Amino acid sequence: MPLLQFDTTLSLSAAERSGFTDRVTDCYTTEMATTSGHVAVVVRTHDRASLSLGRAVDGPLLFLDADIRRGRPFERKRAFALATMEYAAERFGVPDENMKVVFTEHPGEAMMGVDRVGGEWTEE
Repeated sequence: MPLLQFDTTLSLSAAERSGFTDRVTDCYTTEMATTSGHVAVVVRTHDRASLSLGRAVDGPLLFLDADIRRGRPFERKRAFALATMEYAAERFGVPDENMKVVFTEHPGEAMMGVDRVGGEWTEE
């Protein structure tokens, strides 16, 4: 039951936001071996003065804070992060230096909806 929160200086139309969240959800389900029904994606837009990254170059900034269930191997997390950043670079021109991904892992029971409480992740 991941919560994928993006903070960016990109100026996105409603259609671009929708396409972005769809693509990120697809990347997540593919790389993290899960289904899409419980993937939550948030995109928050900020002016340039609101975000900072020491190594940044000219161009938009994009940060992902990914709250995920613990248990996935590093390789899965890295593959998802790279796929997401590659898409942002290709589709929106975000320079590599201007992107950052941070994973925060939670026990399955800490991730819940009204209809369910998450369990531990297994590669089945």
